[in-house]
Amino acid sequence: MNSQGRGSASINIVQVVAVLLCLMVVQLECIYAASYTVGDSRGWSFNTDKWPSGKQFRAGDVLIFNYDSTLHNVVAVGRGGYNSCTSPSGAKVYNSGKDRVKLARGQNYFICNFPGHCKSGMKVAITAV
Repeated sequence: MNSQGRGSASINIVQVVAVLLCLMVVQLECIYAASYTVGDSRGWSFNTDKWPSGKQFRAGDVLIFNYDSTLHNVVAVGRGGYNSCTSPSGAKVYNSGKDRVKLARGQNYFICNFPGHCKSGMKVAITAV
């Protein structure tokens, strides 16, 4: 009976070590995540569509959208919404003026859906690896 107790204790130690390793990996992702202010010092504004050029983004990086919330917003859209400057019903709308959005792996698209703003370049497409 003692050997069974030791065997189950060994399994518990292995499980604990596995969980701790997983937690460390998650922490490392958070430590190495970068933050980017969209539009740099200009913030989220017109002609932001070219802002990502030359930058490399990773999943978990954070985009910071700074803007006047009475004049603009940020809407997470798909490729179609980005290309057509439309936001589908149910799209995630940010409107605090100081939004922080964590990038998902793959394509991430954002627009301002105030009339005419997206068409004036107030949109951004980010590919995160």
